[in-house]
Amino acid sequence: MNSRQQQLDAFDRLLTIMDELREKCPWDKKQTMETLRHLTIEETYELGDAILEKDLAEVKGELGDLLLHIVFYAKIGSETNDFDIADVANQICEKLIHRHPHIYGDVVVADEEEVQRNWESLKLKEGRNSVLEGVPKSLPALVKANRIQDKVSAVGFDWEEPEQVFEKVQEELNELQHEISENNQEKIEAEFGDVLFSMINYARFLKVDPENALERTNKKFIKRFKYLEGKAKEQGRALGDMTLAEMDVYWNEAKKQ
Repeated sequence: MNSRQQQLDAFDRLLTIMDELREKCPWDKKQTMETLRHLTIEETYELGDAILEKDLAEVKGELGDLLLHIVFYAKIGSETNDFDIADVANQICEKLIHRHPHIYGDVVVADEEEVQRNWESLKLKEGRNSVLEGVPKSLPALVKANRIQDKVSAVGFDWEEPEQVFEKVQEELNELQHEISENNQEKIEAEFGDVLFSMINYARFLKVDPENALERTNKKFIKRFKYLEGKAKEQGRALGDMTLAEMDVYWNEAKKQ
């Protein structure tokens, strides 16, 4: 692995390249924080894909893309004299030191859960009015639900046993079934949301990341469906011309792959 000096040299090289691109490249010169925003989100999802695929070479590449974005934002901030990359790095350093008194102070913690409780308590002391203020509004709903539940759990608002959560899932499913029988679309949607929320909570107790679990299922479904499409193409047929029973034959083949 690279030495600390080699790592610092590589980061300095990136900063130099960023300065040059911002000065000389027509595309880079035009970018703003707003124009970069959607690209940063896309790069983050690409990193997430690489992590799920366990493709470490791709993880390395995507981390580089994200690092470029961080340096890019800092460069833009420096041009308006609001902040630069040193300010960004120093601020996160100070935050980490402040929120780890068990490392940089005299606080003693028993386990990971106590660290998390202390973290949320410190954030409230920093001026936040709610532990939920740190949940970004623009997060996808599934990820947001998971973060909400993590945060309230850190301050003790949680179930005690997984069995209690599973009972809650069953309760919500029964309420959904009742509203379906009543054919009340608004209440069906509300109860369906409750089912999803309770399932995400149950996933947490099973130590399963619901976003990762669902994405793995998405990938599995896509792979199997493409197999089905390939078999139909081999026969010179369109999927729409096949019966469901015929499709099931190839679907079951795909499951065995």
